Amino acid sequence: MNGTSVGKQSYGYSTFEFDISDKIKFGEKNLIAVKVMNEGENSRWYTGSGIYRHVWMDIVDPLRIGKWGTFITTPEVHNEQARINIQTKLLNDLDQEVSVKLTTVIKNSTGEEVGRKEAIQQIKKGKEAEINTAILVKNPELWSVESPALYQAISEVYLNNQLIDRVENKFGIRTISFDAVNGFQLNGKSLKLKGGCVHHDNGPLGAMAYDRAEERRVELLKASGYNAIRCAHNPPSPAFLDACDRLGMLVINEAFDMWETGKNPFDFHLFFKDWWQKDIESMVYRDRNHPSIILWSIGNEIPDMDKPSVVKTAKILADYVRKLDSTRPVTAAVNQMKEDKDSFISHLDVAGYNYAFERYKIDHDRDPKRVMAATESSPFLAFDYWMGVIDNPWVIGDFVWTSFDYIGEASIGWRGFWPDEHLFPWTLAYCGDIDICGWKRPQSFYRDVLWETNQLSLFVKAPEPTFELNQNKQAWSQWHWHDVLADWNWNGYEGKPLEVNVYSSCEQVELFLNNKSLGKKPTNRTNQFTAVWNVAFQAGNLKAVGYNGKKQIKVAELKTAQGSAEIRMVADRNSIEANGQDLSYVTVEITDANGNRNPKAENEVKFEIEGPGEIIAVGNANPVSLESYQQPIRKAWQGKCLVIIKSGKQAGNVLLTARSENLNTKTIKIEVK
Repeated sequence: MNGTSVGKQSYGYSTFEFDISDKIKFGEKNLIAVKVMNEGENSRWYTGSGIYRHVWMDIVDPLRIGKWGTFITTPEVHNEQARINIQTKLLNDLDQEVSVKLTTVIKNSTGEEVGRKEAIQQIKKGKEAEINTAILVKNPELWSVESPALYQAISEVYLNNQLIDRVENKFGIRTISFDAVNGFQLNGKSLKLKGGCVHHDNGPLGAMAYDRAEERRVELLKASGYNAIRCAHNPPSPAFLDACDRLGMLVINEAFDMWETGKNPFDFHLFFKDWWQKDIESMVYRDRNHPSIILWSIGNEIPDMDKPSVVKTAKILADYVRKLDSTRPVTAAVNQMKEDKDSFISHLDVAGYNYAFERYKIDHDRDPKRVMAATESSPFLAFDYWMGVIDNPWVIGDFVWTSFDYIGEASIGWRGFWPDEHLFPWTLAYCGDIDICGWKRPQSFYRDVLWETNQLSLFVKAPEPTFELNQNKQAWSQWHWHDVLADWNWNGYEGKPLEVNVYSSCEQVELFLNNKSLGKKPTNRTNQFTAVWNVAFQAGNLKAVGYNGKKQIKVAELKTAQGSAEIRMVADRNSIEANGQDLSYVTVEITDANGNRNPKAENEVKFEIEGPGEIIAVGNANPVSLESYQQPIRKAWQGKCLVIIKSGKQAGNVLLTARSENLNTKTIKIEVK
């Protein structure tokens, strides 16, 4: 501040603040500078660089509610009424003792006041005080994944009947419990966690955490059947958790990827000893009012979990989290699961199992009270992991690695781990159920079948590998999926057999080629809900029909595209806010004259924009593309690409125009309000 050092923060994933009051030159120009130092390999994934989440300047009164000073819990919840406990921390930096009035008001999801209480408190100068308030809410709306009802607690501080400070906190009324008999229960009902791990990046945006980008990720996961997210391996942005609250997504909030032993030369192990307590406090204090959070995780795959010193650290961290918030259990993700991890796990309330479904029954027989969750699982073994969840009540859920594809750990979903000199030009992990543009990949459609009834999808195994294979790939590296495509365009393979896979949770499936039946096959646990045909390629229409009994339930089709003729653009939101932050994601597809996407199209598309907005990113989800995410030009991959538009601060219409050689030019309008 004005050239004087105020302080530093060593963990770039934590929210933090500094008081700059004594450094300000009132009545003069002031300069605030934030220096971001990204000094080397500090995470095992793409971190981005710079300031990638929001920065605020808070102007506060000497008499105020403390930062994250409101803690809301719901210790008693019944259909008739719920008791809401609110702990409010007040700070008095005035030069005198004062008597203050704290008014607490609770409003329901429609804004109706449903509770109010007042309290008087003496606070000595330079001291703080905590006021505990209990309010009964009649006929509460319970927060759940199906109906995420949010209440609002409004805390107001008065001095001499003058309003001094006001803080609003959203919260949910709900109960959670965990045990080896009933598993995880939300509001008294057992619920299996259909989960996925997410890193913090937003694909083509890199690490930039625009509120809409964070919200869209949660929306897409929710639409794909997920009800739970594990934030790997660090606390997420506040906007991400806000979206989980609004949309009904359960969350494991995770603190660290390492403790005192590093995984990279410049990672958090250099700072852990001096900083862990502050960063745990930041995570728990900031996030403890979020109803979406059901578990605190103190770490991921911490090295040397069998060593007494590491076990001791696990106890210290877990106990400290419980001290800050006793309403949620503590977990950690444990890899290479064996009996030698028992001492470590003894300090956890829920044992996180990474890649160890084969130990569910073995460990349950040894320790019948242990509650387990697959904190990481491999896509390739999705069937085994999910059957392990539904067959064993003590296994509360499965969190696939990973639900959303991400930048970094390049090619683990294809080549596996491989010496760096062989990775170029890979940049994406290529292991996500949903790709970096937000489009479902084949494994996501298979997960639909595992999680929901009456689902059906159709894919064709590529006759030649989509990318160069790694002949030295290790068997344990199973973050890949089958090399299948939603594609019936195989010029040059006429008359040659192609493997067709149908994923189905219908009772049976019938396959048709150009309206000719190729027979029916059952789909159930016996064949892992997958029916396979070998079909001689013939251009036209490939169709799968799912039946329950004799009743037709669902249809999936693949059509041969007749070349490339058109550009089709569809925005996820045709109206956005004029706040300089809102986003619209525009999917651009290359189609034939009949509107069929051509999955072989790789046309280069150039974009122009007019009006109160800008193009801030483009992408196509190709894991080996070296194209810029920033320039207004991108090749299609598998027939499509993406444009992300950011609003300006003026109202008006944004016109996005797409041009490509030999294709009809198209323009789409986005309203900025």
